[in-house]
Amino acid sequence: MNVIKDIKSKALPKHVAIIMDGNGRWAKKKGMLRTFGHENGAKAVKQVVEASAELGIENLTLYAFSTENWKRPKLEVQTLMKLLVSSLKKEIKTLQDNNIKLSAIGNLKSLPTKVYNELFDVINTTKTNNRMTLTLALSYGSREELLNTVKEISIKVKNNIISPEKIDESIINEHLYTQNLPDVDLLIRTSGEKRISNFLLWQIAYAELYFTNTLWPDFTKQHLYESIIEYQKRERRFGKTSEQLS
Repeated sequence: MNVIKDIKSKALPKHVAIIMDGNGRWAKKKGMLRTFGHENGAKAVKQVVEASAELGIENLTLYAFSTENWKRPKLEVQTLMKLLVSSLKKEIKTLQDNNIKLSAIGNLKSLPTKVYNELFDVINTTKTNNRMTLTLALSYGSREELLNTVKEISIKVKNNIISPEKIDESIINEHLYTQNLPDVDLLIRTSGEKRISNFLLWQIAYAELYFTNTLWPDFTKQHLYESIIEYQKRERRFGKTSEQLS
């Protein structure tokens, strides 16, 4: 069933973030190696990116690889890195054709040299695109991001660049990896898990959370549409009462 007709174009979330979970379990159910799940998860990424751009979503952030993921088996990590490089090479045409700008957040210097170089080749190639910004969270951990932010601001205070009295939310935002992105409006997590997993903790302060049992490789455009319809049914009060909003 096509539910896209039920989506209100004037009430779209400006920033959608997705925790893409369930690749390993999807593969295990099929009697395959976890890497098979990651390969099919890449297909789901393409669908969701294209659907988001078609709808008019301005910012899409995907949790592709966390700081904790480095602890996974070496073969799985190597496969994920190879898959990332091949996907970037393969999808650059899709990004260009859809006028999508690629960005990345995280401890990017910890990525293998080949991955880092390929990533920034695509970032530079797509930097003038302006239909949608696709941000990959790679070697990303929100606590590490916040820790780095505190250190950077502390150094500026020490050097009299910023006075402690001037520190507010905007100053903190300026020192986050996501300084060029708006706060998250809709956070989606697949696979039935109901936790945030150290993802954009500051940026999701007022996000609507949407959890689905669908494993990531099975997540389609229709699932994205359903999550946005659910988002549009909710009343976002930001601490106010319903009466104040009306």
